[in-house]
Amino acid sequence: MFVDKAIIEVIAGNGGNGAIAFRHEKYIEKGGPAGGDGGRGGSVIFVGSRSINTLIDFRYNQKIVAPNGQNGMGKKCYGKKGENVYVKVPLGTVVYDENNNFLIADINEEGQSIVIAKGGRGGRGNCHFANSKHQAPEIAENGELGERLKIRLELKLLADVGLVGFPSVGKSTLLSVVSAAKPEIAAYHFTTLSPNLGVVRISHDKSFVMADLPGIIEGASNGKGLGFQFLKHVERCRILVHVIDMAATDGRDPFQDYQIIKNELEAFNPDLLKRTQIIVANKMDQEEASLFLEEFKKQLKDDIPIYEISALTHQNVNELMLKIAELLDKAPLYPIHVDENEYKLYEYKPEEFCQIKKEDGMYIVYGKPIEELYHRSNLSTDQGILKFLRILRYNGVEEKLVKAGIQEGDTVKIVEYEFEYFE
Repeated sequence: MFVDKAIIEVIAGNGGNGAIAFRHEKYIEKGGPAGGDGGRGGSVIFVGSRSINTLIDFRYNQKIVAPNGQNGMGKKCYGKKGENVYVKVPLGTVVYDENNNFLIADINEEGQSIVIAKGGRGGRGNCHFANSKHQAPEIAENGELGERLKIRLELKLLADVGLVGFPSVGKSTLLSVVSAAKPEIAAYHFTTLSPNLGVVRISHDKSFVMADLPGIIEGASNGKGLGFQFLKHVERCRILVHVIDMAATDGRDPFQDYQIIKNELEAFNPDLLKRTQIIVANKMDQEEASLFLEEFKKQLKDDIPIYEISALTHQNVNELMLKIAELLDKAPLYPIHVDENEYKLYEYKPEEFCQIKKEDGMYIVYGKPIEELYHRSNLSTDQGILKFLRILRYNGVEEKLVKAGIQEGDTVKIVEYEFEYFE
């Protein structure tokens, strides 16, 4: 089974809470505050690996959770960090934020590691808040929440050379001849239901990866047939090989087939036609193939070389592979194509500290920065609450509440914390 798309949830660990503790031991003068810091939460990290080639594991494991950091302890003992969770993904995996359509990562190298969900920072213990005025602070921080994302994984096969063409033109046969790949081969359309990869070895130190990309027919770029599912794999290829049934086995017109495939590639991504392309006239072992080839050349206006082969009898196949290897030495690498109308590249923009809205007679203060501050604040002590309120005033929350029309005695709510406003 070939699986090239999966939607999963990744949850990084929360940071551990800082501790409020004091050291009181015999013979230790002025022990003072001794609350340790909480440990950082574990992160979810994706690692590129050649050992797997599908996303099928994510169909059965749709939630990946990293452990939380341990809370701080007395005697300035720090909490243990949460272990990072490393997840192997196939090379060619592209990661998107499912909710915002942000492109998060393009994993295409062995061992490449990307932090997908970052663990929360551990909170500071009260030993950090002691000073000359407050020698016994009852203040500590809670750990930050770990990132939580719903992501979409898409696998775009990493192949140097892509075989494109109508079903039953001999793509699978050619791949089986030049590599160790064993695709299913039969004399009916859509024998190949998933892309096949094969390594073509030219010499002991020279090889390339070739992919048989099935299911491309007229209308494929609009979702017809199997093509829409697999067209995106063409984006990775540096050389496109148009395989044409030059014997017109099913009564088809070889040149018309070439034009249809070319149009579908252009409709899906116009940049594909800028890549190095060659035409392979297959099934030249059949007598009528020469006549069709002569007519094909008369109609062809593109400056694309044509190579005559027979994948069945292996005629000129070795010569074709040598030529492809020569072209690969000059062909550039192409970055992944991102449709700006469909996907967004993440851009950092500073967020306003908070916003205010009035609902049911209550003033609700919301926004990512203030919500992060709330989760980080330890409100279990009076000193912790006062510190929290001082930060709100410093960031202009009180001024915004006044502008919003708040009156003395009105209720203010921040996440789950409610209090009455007094000047």
